[in-house]
Amino acid sequence: NFIDHILLLFKFEKKYYDEENMKSTFVGHPLLELKSNKVDISNILPKDKKIISLFPGSRISEIDLLLPILADFMKLMNKKYNNFYFVIHSTEAMRNIIFDKISDFKDDNYQIVTNPNIKEDIIKHSFFAVSKSGTVSLEICKYEVPSIIIYKMNPINFFFIKRMVKTKFANIINIINQKEIIPELLQSECNPKEIFNSVNYFIQKPELINTQKELVKKTLKSMQNDELSSLNAANIVLNYIKD
Repeated sequence: NFIDHILLLFKFEKKYYDEENMKSTFVGHPLLELKSNKVDISNILPKDKKIISLFPGSRISEIDLLLPILADFMKLMNKKYNNFYFVIHSTEAMRNIIFDKISDFKDDNYQIVTNPNIKEDIIKHSFFAVSKSGTVSLEICKYEVPSIIIYKMNPINFFFIKRMVKTKFANIINIINQKEIIPELLQSECNPKEIFNSVNYFIQKPELINTQKELVKKTLKSMQNDELSSLNAANIVLNYIKD
């Protein structure tokens, strides 16, 4: 075997490697142990509105597909509510592309944030999040922010991926629980109306927000090891170096 040892982020992975007699250790996900520095964002966000964080992705292919959908979702929200402020999280490289794509958005209750130093604090202060599927969704869960997951890709690519991937879910919280705790709107369901309906449903039923938070918190606890994941991983690697 050309692999000496596999370090696992998730506990459920271990049984698959054990079946193949491959040495592995569950160390936990390092994202869950990060300690953020408190940043003053009081001058960045409005004090009289609730924040909805939007994550359209970091690749231009994702932004091309998801941003127009999110822009129309924002319009639907503004028709019904006047107490929300939208933060579009992205990278500096994508700022101008995003700005161009939502240039026809007439309302001023949004901003594009690209500074990674304030990202965590904005997430922590968010009332809700709409995120593309990926690692960022785990970060949202870490700060106990209710959310839904969206994703859309080329139909042909999606067809082949669905044939190869056996899990029913895209989000790791749902995969671990084998049920939909965080709603997933994929492909045809990833449209402005469905996103609006899902977010609006949570707003109208705050007990659902509390239920999601409780189940996510319980799941995250099962994903953590007794030791820091980075320390555990480092000790395993050091043992191999010593040998």
